[in-house]
Amino acid sequence: MVQGDLMLTSIQKELLKTLINLYVESNGKAVKGEDIADVVERSPGTIRNQMLNLRNLGLVNGVPGPRGGYKPTLEAYHKMNVSISDDDAIVPVYKGNKCVQNASVARIEFTSVPNPGECEAAIRIIGDIKSLNFGENIEIGPTPVNQLSLSGKIVGRNDMDNVLLLDATTIRSIPKKKVKEVGSVNLITLNDNDSIKDISKVLSSNSIEGAPVLDENKNVVGMITLNDIVKAIANYTEDLKVSHIMSRKLIKVDEDTMISEAIDKMHEHNVGRVIFFDKNNNLKGIITRTDILNTITSFIK
Repeated sequence: MVQGDLMLTSIQKELLKTLINLYVESNGKAVKGEDIADVVERSPGTIRNQMLNLRNLGLVNGVPGPRGGYKPTLEAYHKMNVSISDDDAIVPVYKGNKCVQNASVARIEFTSVPNPGECEAAIRIIGDIKSLNFGENIEIGPTPVNQLSLSGKIVGRNDMDNVLLLDATTIRSIPKKKVKEVGSVNLITLNDNDSIKDISKVLSSNSIEGAPVLDENKNVVGMITLNDIVKAIANYTEDLKVSHIMSRKLIKVDEDTMISEAIDKMHEHNVGRVIFFDKNNNLKGIITRTDILNTITSFIK
């Protein structure tokens, strides 16, 4: 990592920008010091010394061997304000549910699809892949345009070209649909003055796990779920009204919100459903994780 806002010298900026350009032109292969020297018209010795300094700053990785050279780290792109894609998007890599720092996916190529149960993908990474080892399970994505995500086991690693070979076990693509196209618009609502027993019957008879709660003026004031009811019963408070046990933290989106954004909202607030409104702030419906999962499943099929 670059320490603080450390300023680079003019020659360091020139070399780093040249390295990034050559790296992109070579389609992600290590760039030799001689090639950098030819472009900037400086001696190979100067290049070696400066690259050592840039490596110490966390901006360059060195690749040993006859096909070796130098590669810019993800931090180098940030430092030079260079986009890694047309959308300047980071495509994350996760290992053990933790985002791998200083690594972003530059390209995904499916190398073989022999049958529906087997699929290999070559994942080209910008940044450091040293912490990603053979046999480990990783997750990649989502990508910015088609919201593609995949997970699987690393079955090969090419340090020269920064490529991982992944035995993909799960491939998902979130359809470009709006919440109003996926969610339930035939909305079931509850009253804040209802008893827990009454709303339990409503949820059970409609096979749903939660619903918005309205006050006497038909304003949305909360959300009630089966989990809230279970907690109330466990605490011997089942005689209370809905208004006493409901969650007043309402997660709302516009009806034209894409479902990928709704997923982000659910993750951010750790909820299983969000309600959506039209442009006049009228309640229109609710979308749940189950709605989205069913949509993704049918889309893949």
